Amino acid sequence: GSHDSFSYWVDEKSPVGPDQAAAIKRLARISLVKKIMKKWSVTQNLTFKEQLEGGIRYFDLRVSSKPGEIGQEIYFIHGLFGIKVWDGLMEINAFLEQHPKEVIFLDFNHFYAMDDSHHCFLINRIRSAFGSKLCSVECVEYVTLQYMWERKHQVLIFYHYPLWREYPFLWPGNKMPAPWANTTNVHKLLQFLETTLEERSRYGTFHVSQAILTPRVKTIARHLIRGLKNTLVHRNLPMILNWVKAQKPGVMGVNIITSDFVELVDFAATVIALNDLLLEEDESAT
Repeated sequence: GSHDSFSYWVDEKSPVGPDQAAAIKRLARISLVKKIMKKWSVTQNLTFKEQLEGGIRYFDLRVSSKPGEIGQEIYFIHGLFGIKVWDGLMEINAFLEQHPKEVIFLDFNHFYAMDDSHHCFLINRIRSAFGSKLCSVECVEYVTLQYMWERKHQVLIFYHYPLWREYPFLWPGNKMPAPWANTTNVHKLLQFLETTLEERSRYGTFHVSQAILTPRVKTIARHLIRGLKNTLVHRNLPMILNWVKAQKPGVMGVNIITSDFVELVDFAATVIALNDLLLEEDESAT
């Protein structure tokens, strides 16, 4: 999976998003501030299509309306506004049309400046984009690739807002826990990932290991111009990747792993290769 999957493009010319504090909104009237914000808001270089082609199958999504804009259009957001959600869904669906055996997870986990009417608008967009590809809520353990292929399903939507109850194709957010370390220290991050794996629910949910470092205000202040990638990601990604290589998938092991700038190392290939360990277990069992 990728973290803040849509943030490969954010609009410097747009207003600062409602996910930001009032002080940041005031500062952002200075054009240089938005340029700096962009360096810290972008967590991926690849478009949805490029991420899909690179092996990413879980997408971490934050969305918002644009306050003051007429209509109910919904956009991706991370500090600054990204592309329209509809355009992203269309890009993803085009890939699924060409690859009917691929399955993806879309995790809508943060909503800003949205009332129920905005949610209904977005949910109808999701249904229009994917139609019969959407997999209805089911016992997690039943949802194998075979299960998806037999039903021609390709998309699981996780929706962290109470309206999920009204739509059979919206999985509740509690089926996709994603504990967050909120640290700039790679050693603390890896310890947190170990601890949360030990606490992982044995059955009934998926599980996201967020292998990401989060800048603090002072981190940004000290390294304003360098941005997230040059300050935190480049230096620590090799260590994070070594942790990934040492993992085992399966019950109480890793399930979904997300990272920033997934193309900087063989992140997706490394995570995917962990599945071979499950195959080896199956062979030794038989």
